Formats: sequence, C-alpha cells, structure tokens
Amino acid sequence: MKNLLDKCLPLIYGVYLNSLSLISTKKASEKAFRVLLTPRKGKVGPSQETFLNAAKERRIQIGAITLQAYKWNGEKETILLLHGWESNSFRWHRLIGKLQEENYNIVAFDAPAHGYSSGKLFHVPLFAECTRAVIEIFKPKYIIGHSVGGMTALFSQYNYVESPVVKIVGIGAPSNLSAFMGQFQKKLHLSNKVMQGLDDHFADKYNFDTEEFSLERFAPHLPQQGLLIHDVLDSITPFQGSANIQRNWPNSQLVKTEGLGHSMHQDMVNDHILKFLKA
Repeated sequence: MKNLLDKCLPLIYGVYLNSLSLISTKKASEKAFRVLLTPRKGKVGPSQETFLNAAKERRIQIGAITLQAYKWNGEKETILLLHGWESNSFRWHRLIGKLQEENYNIVAFDAPAHGYSSGKLFHVPLFAECTRAVIEIFKPKYIIGHSVGGMTALFSQYNYVESPVVKIVGIGAPSNLSAFMGQFQKKLHLSNKVMQGLDDHFADKYNFDTEEFSLERFAPHLPQQGLLIHDVLDSITPFQGSANIQRNWPNSQLVKTEGLGHSMHQDMVNDHILKFLKA
C-alpha cells in the first residue's frame, strides 16, 4: 500500500498543479516551488541517534533556521562534510571512521529541514548560505559533499574570495539545476506552463533562472583543487554532469566508477578521498 501511495502522490500533485496553472500560473508555480523544495525524509532515525548525539557540537542560528553542528576532534586539517537531499550527517559515518584514523578534525552539520536542524524548505542557495556561515566559524581547509551537498560545496565557494578552503570533493553531484528540474517535471508529469512559471519564480526569488544555475559555468572560477567521483550508472544524477564540470574546472580530476550507485559509501570511494586529501 505504501509503495502504491508513493507512486500515486506525485501524479496527484501533478494533476492538481497543472489544473491550478489554468487559473493562475503564479499560484501553481509557488505551490510547485514548495513541493519541490520540501524534504519528506532525512530526520535522525533511532539507529542514528547514538552516533550523532555523541558528536553534537553546537547549534548555529542562520536567520530563522537553527542548524545542528557536529565535531569529531583531531589534530590535522579541518574537514567539512555536506550531506545530500533527504539525508543527514549520519550518512558520513563510514568515512568519518577512516578520517578519524588519520587524525583529521571533522565537522558536519544537518542541512535546513534535515536531521536535527530546523526549517521546512531546502535548496542550494540556502544550503550554501549556511555552509558559508559554518566555514567562517570552523575554518575548514577541505570540503566533501555528496549529491546536492557536492553541488553546494562548489557553489558556496563561487565568488567566496577569502575562503580558507583549498580542496573540494564532490561525490555524485548534479551539475545544473535545469536537469534536476527536468526530473521533477517528469516525476509529476507537469506541464510546460507550470515549469515556465517555476523558472520565473526562481528568477524573481534568487536573481537567476534554472539554466543559469550551472556548476559548469561556475567551475572555471574555482581556485581550489577538486576531486569529482561519480558512477557511470548513477540513476539519480547523470555521470555526464561531473564530466562536464571537470572539463571546466582547471585544477580538478574525475574518478569514474561503475556499479556503485548514487550513495557511494564504499571503501573504494573513501580511499580515493583520503588519497586526494593527503596529496
């Protein structure tokens, strides 16, 4: 029953939004915006509590949002970890173990509307604003981000001239917002009219449309060393996106895997990250 409901709900939302757009494109796009940016998962589960509670560091206020930060103390460089959509800082527990063995100082935080952090909506500009605030507190030299966290890692450093970050790792990161929007349209069967209204809404709210928000466009301006890891069979974020970013990022490298999926928790991935950090 739950699987059937999960399949039907997007279609029901789509019919509703398409119908509403015939009356008011503006109202339909505003509601689509909230549907698109409202996570349904990602809060801390019972099996994750012990690991995260032991590392709680502080609560950080960013406007109306309260972020939960975590810290695993070490004597080497500080690393900031950014999780992805409908996840939380627990997703890093395997990598954190390896980083602790190397004595790195590790920081993470739950994104808005995820984990122990407050908020209802989640999007990259907001995540990037939070990331910059956390960077200013903890001064990490390295950032590692998975999926949307990888996109945020790169975007947060775009035009951040005085950033202390010297290396960035993006794992299975989407390359542009328009591709993500295309997946959203396909899942909900939204009309082009709704999507155009949604694009206009983004432009009004953030001063860029979905075509302009592209890591391929931002990458040439990144002075940091970069490592991109992406699976060619990733069904969530296409591999070609990372290939395009790497081609435009002057000081970066791309590791291609096959059969590891989108989550990328495997030792092979973590070993590539450690090698890059030590180089």
